[in-house]
Amino acid sequence: MSQSLKVFAGNSNKELASRIAKILKIDLGHCQVNQFADGEVQVEIHESVRGQHVFVVQSTCPPANQNYMELFIIMDALKRASPASITAVIPYYGYARQDRKVAPRAPITAKLMADLITTAGAQRIVTVDLHAGQIQGFFNVPVDHLFAIPTLSRAWREKYGAGNQFVAVSPDAGGVERARAFAKRIDCSMAIIDKRRTSPNEAKALHLIGEVQGKTAVIIDDMIDTAGTLTQAVDILYKNGAQRVLAVATHPVLSGPAISRLAQSRLEAILVTDTIPLSEQALASGKIEVISMAPVLAEAIQRIHGNDSVSSLFME
Repeated sequence: MSQSLKVFAGNSNKELASRIAKILKIDLGHCQVNQFADGEVQVEIHESVRGQHVFVVQSTCPPANQNYMELFIIMDALKRASPASITAVIPYYGYARQDRKVAPRAPITAKLMADLITTAGAQRIVTVDLHAGQIQGFFNVPVDHLFAIPTLSRAWREKYGAGNQFVAVSPDAGGVERARAFAKRIDCSMAIIDKRRTSPNEAKALHLIGEVQGKTAVIIDDMIDTAGTLTQAVDILYKNGAQRVLAVATHPVLSGPAISRLAQSRLEAILVTDTIPLSEQALASGKIEVISMAPVLAEAIQRIHGNDSVSSLFME
């Protein structure tokens, strides 16, 4: 790997950043991110980046505000040290669900974060499975939107196999494209759950469209937050005759009552990625298996650095 490439990381997901650097056969950049006594973020870059192509790996997962501030300040520190370019690698893009006005005088926070990221110094963005793909348009710099479904479906085939004994289930109408992509890769049918949201972090699943009788249902989603949608989907699938129910999701946010809900649920297992590090409680649940996105992210970084196509990563 070229010596003009450097990868730095904040505190949000050091393990993923280390895996990426290892695949790229470089050392993770020496960057110290601490806090002052009053809670302010302190950043020190302990190596030269002059003329280097710099990539900053930072998931903006909970605590989102803290992790965003780390990202902004790391990039500002780098920007003032004369690198050739700065790319923000954001495996999980926080505030992505606030992507439109849902009420009068409501903010569009996903756009605000895009503005802050570029103002802080990002000249390019790499992210994984945005909650809404159109968020790419909130940026005035290039965005490489990577997908986890090829990696997750490959892991699924190796562990569980493929074929029409499975049915890929979208937990809402918005996730149909994702479920279809998974179903195509494991050669199975698909179903959709009609979900109507009553308030933030609360949803009521109402109706199943498709056939799950006697099959292993695989719920496909971009994230698991409080797991309310997921556990309701599990109940509906069993009521409609599913033999087993498992889940596949990119981002394991797992906030609030998520772990206890999953523990009490009849859901057998969940495949997730390492875009967000799991808590000890989540790891101890026994239901969650992590598939690393490091190879895909490392390949994307290598291609960006070498001015090669990133989209061809996902060509059939």
